[in-house]
Amino acid sequence: MSEPILFLRNVTIYQEDKAILSNINLEVNHGDFIYIIGKTGSGKSSFMKTLYADLPLKEGQGSIVDYDLASLKEDQIPYLRRKLGIVFQDFLLLPDRTVKENMLFVLKATGWTDKEEMDNKIDEVLNKVDLKLIANKMPHQLSGGEQQRVAIARALLNDPELILADEPTGNLDPQTSVEVLEVLRKINANGKTVIMATHDYALLMKFPSKTLKCEDNKIFEVVQRTV
Repeated sequence: MSEPILFLRNVTIYQEDKAILSNINLEVNHGDFIYIIGKTGSGKSSFMKTLYADLPLKEGQGSIVDYDLASLKEDQIPYLRRKLGIVFQDFLLLPDRTVKENMLFVLKATGWTDKEEMDNKIDEVLNKVDLKLIANKMPHQLSGGEQQRVAIARALLNDPELILADEPTGNLDPQTSVEVLEVLRKINANGKTVIMATHDYALLMKFPSKTLKCEDNKIFEVVQRTV
């Protein structure tokens, strides 16, 4: 049996000296799709930030994509993040560059050098999110949903083992949110593990999956009819 892609035992998550979530015990296996839900301020983003090492793991044991979070060194963080695809609520596209130039920026920053390989990779990931015709457009020429799909494509550039999506539909209307989630579900169906923080319970009902809830400084699994 393969090792879990994410493993947390007796973990407490801190923001500075304040405990945000305590006594977390969790295993996520390869190919899972997991929602993290909870009210604003309940700890969803702090949980996600701990997974991609924006917040250090100070208490408990944890590993993600074969990196030990408790003993992670500063110079290991970029290598950890290459094995993760991170999608944010605010897209975070560079506004003065085309979609393709946004992608090239990431590839060059992560060590790619061959122009043909980079062009092929960009075509591949844009095709996965059904946006292969917009490579030369500027971000402001795209709808919010298209920008978020570009952000998902960007997250796929280095073939991550795990996608972390922090409120990826938070700035989108309901129909566009469904379209973005369908893209993430398709990526999951092709074998990628996805952890998605959201407060959009309508999406959970439309696309049920394992759901963890942040509440009262705890994180625990819930059945969907009780969310």
